[in-house]
Amino acid sequence: MRRRASLVLLAFAVFFAAMSPLLRWYAFPRLAKIPPSQYQETVLEAKPATLLDYNDNMKVKQVPKVTIVQTLKGNVEESEKIERSAGRDVVVWDALSFVAGPDGKMVSEIPERYIFDAHSQAPVHATGESVDGDPVRREGIEFKWPFLTQKRDYEYFDAQARTSSPIHYKGTRTFHGMDVYYFEQTIPWTKVPMPKKMPIKGVTPEQIAKTGMTRWYTTKRMFWVDPVTGAPVNGEEIHKEELRNARKMGMPQDTMTVFAGHVKMRPDYVESIVELVKSQRLLVLLLTSYLPWGFLVLGAGLLALALWLEARSRRPDGTPDPAPTPAPA
Repeated sequence: MRRRASLVLLAFAVFFAAMSPLLRWYAFPRLAKIPPSQYQETVLEAKPATLLDYNDNMKVKQVPKVTIVQTLKGNVEESEKIERSAGRDVVVWDALSFVAGPDGKMVSEIPERYIFDAHSQAPVHATGESVDGDPVRREGIEFKWPFLTQKRDYEYFDAQARTSSPIHYKGTRTFHGMDVYYFEQTIPWTKVPMPKKMPIKGVTPEQIAKTGMTRWYTTKRMFWVDPVTGAPVNGEEIHKEELRNARKMGMPQDTMTVFAGHVKMRPDYVESIVELVKSQRLLVLLLTSYLPWGFLVLGAGLLALALWLEARSRRPDGTPDPAPTPAPA
């Protein structure tokens, strides 16, 4: 009887030991993915800020606040269409960055379409990939890091410059009770396109380009990233934009600041994002750590118990127990 029980326990030990690496290296890469229908809104503020007032004779002013509303909306229909040709799980995010002055009026509005692999977050190049209506070909990541983020630099796409450059890992920090990875990227002064939608009615980017006036931008970008889910729990930018050759448009100075300020995520949005990430990271840890290690320990325990029962089923001299004597008829 003990030998039969030891064989059953041995079978379970082999099963759980085999499930441990399968969960981590086979199931996790296939099950962990970004849902195609995800929707997220984030509000950031620069308090105070420098802003060009287009409606007051193009004066540069100090204002109490500039608000940036960023929305990410999953486009399920487009993702399913691209998946059929790409042969893999794809997410399509229609993003919008809306900048409003202290009066709530639009300063700039830049839409994006970001197409990426649902599992790895690597970009997927397909028709429709764009920034402000201009076709782009992204390299690296944007908005989100991969699951199980590593302590290394990544290529990060800058929507203003339409190019990718390294975002550098700067160490591990503690943020709202979480161990997170801190990343920085600095974009030097770069000539960037004028937004398609201008705050002045009747003025188009093409008309401005004909005057020879150009738009330049620089920023220091900072992210605090949960390494388990790859989701940023906080983001900041020290941002500055200028118009150069501005006298060609009749402005008093040749270089004029369009916007300058330290952009920070609003505290209530930080709190909600942290809570959301904490709930999601538990699911990832189940597949990558808790269940694989638990199954491995359980398998080892069952193996030890099976060997112990097998040893108990034998006599001290090493011979097996005699078969039971059948009862007389």
